[in-house]
Amino acid sequence: MEKQQSKKPLIRFPEFKDAWGHRKLNELLSEAKKRNEDLKYGKDEVLSVSGELGIVNQIEHLGRSYAGVSVHQYHVVEVGDIVYTKSPLKANPFGIIKLNKGKAGIVSTLYAVYKVNNKTAYGEFLDCYFSLDANTNRYLRPLVKKGAKNDMKINNAYVLNDRIFAPTIPEQKRIASFFTVLDKKISELKKKKSLLEQYKKGVMQKLFSQELRFKDDNGKKFPKWEKKKLGELGEFIGGGTPSTQNSEYWGGDIPWLSSSDLSEDNIYQINASRFITKEAVSKSATRLVPKNSILIVSRVGVGKIAVNEMELCTSQDFTNLIPKTDNYLFVAYLIKLQTNKLLAFNQGTSIKGFVKSDLEDLLLSLPSIKEQNRIANFISKIDNKIICTQNQILQTQQYKKGLLQNMFC
Repeated sequence: MEKQQSKKPLIRFPEFKDAWGHRKLNELLSEAKKRNEDLKYGKDEVLSVSGELGIVNQIEHLGRSYAGVSVHQYHVVEVGDIVYTKSPLKANPFGIIKLNKGKAGIVSTLYAVYKVNNKTAYGEFLDCYFSLDANTNRYLRPLVKKGAKNDMKINNAYVLNDRIFAPTIPEQKRIASFFTVLDKKISELKKKKSLLEQYKKGVMQKLFSQELRFKDDNGKKFPKWEKKKLGELGEFIGGGTPSTQNSEYWGGDIPWLSSSDLSEDNIYQINASRFITKEAVSKSATRLVPKNSILIVSRVGVGKIAVNEMELCTSQDFTNLIPKTDNYLFVAYLIKLQTNKLLAFNQGTSIKGFVKSDLEDLLLSLPSIKEQNRIANFISKIDNKIICTQNQILQTQQYKKGLLQNMFC
């Protein structure tokens, strides 16, 4: 992508009229060279830079510290500093640039740290600017040289050697303030989704352990639960992958799923990315799975569960259950809760998984059909709220991205 050419953004707040200035980054930032020589910060205060989360405590983010033997030469990062991480990400092959909005700490010498020049720049604005992958990649691409091991060959000071378009300080602050509101909304929605998921997990454990039970329409207890093997509840069918070399098998209208098309957490989320033809079904190992079946990933991504609302096909990594009755939702939730048992099956040293007989012999406790439906409907309502919240998150993120693109590209 070419560098931004327009001195006025496509969208902006109406009170601002002046053209944006073409500013060299070393006019807006200066290299921070302070080291942790007095060991003011320990290994528990090492920071990581995340594309999604920004600058966060390494232990809180990754579960442990990856600091070296000594941290006395680590860079000190104050609140309000800008950090450039010289490691490639999928969306950012030349690294990422983030503002430290959290706590002060330290980063390894693989990072570069910069101070914001408050006379020419507002740190939150620069964070907004570089939050757009296209901007970060466009800025860094001409500067960064990559080594044989895909490492970044760039001097810390040289990072500041190119230019960006930037408005006056008042407009920078106005822009940053607006996107801060959007970020807060996204954060609140993510927190809501997390709380719903925690509630769902807790209530499922109580319902399926019978610690919490519903009563029938007359206020009476439902009958005792009975033990049954999963194989008694339906028929299992596998899947297969049509030859990718045969063009007549692909590009049809029948969804074909791999394990990556299923969600880790929600049985309703299926994102079919490939489609096959009727010829593929009739001439290859794949099989049609009727709607309202339970899709169970038994290899590569083992433990993922989904319910299909339409007829489709799956890869050989699935063992799919076609239920005998209409209580497929309850059975899907029950299997999902048995993930730890499923993961205990290990049919090989390199690929963790299980076979059809493992599923057929899985012993389950089942209530009456009416209680099954009551439980499934209750959990399903929580799932719908989670999906709705996730859609709100995606919509807000897309809205933010669209604004950023129109303002900076």
